[in-house]
Amino acid sequence: MGFKWNEIKSRALHFSKTWADPTNEDSQAKPFWIDFFEIFGITNKRIGTFELHVKKLGGKRGLPYECMYFFMA
Repeated sequence: MGFKWNEIKSRALHFSKTWADPTNEDSQAKPFWIDFFEIFGITNKRIGTFELHVKKLGGKRGLPYECMYFFMA
């Protein structure tokens, strides 16, 4: 589903007002990206994952590495 340019501009303006004063970057990182992609009508389930466990030498898993990994379905 694509949006017309005016709809994207309207959504972007709402997004910028909503996120004008974030209080905690760590706790609000995921909601920020989810809201950002919603400007374009893209859901978080469609674009990627937020955390992946680090693979250590020897096959052990480490703590999650927080990042947004993108894939387009």
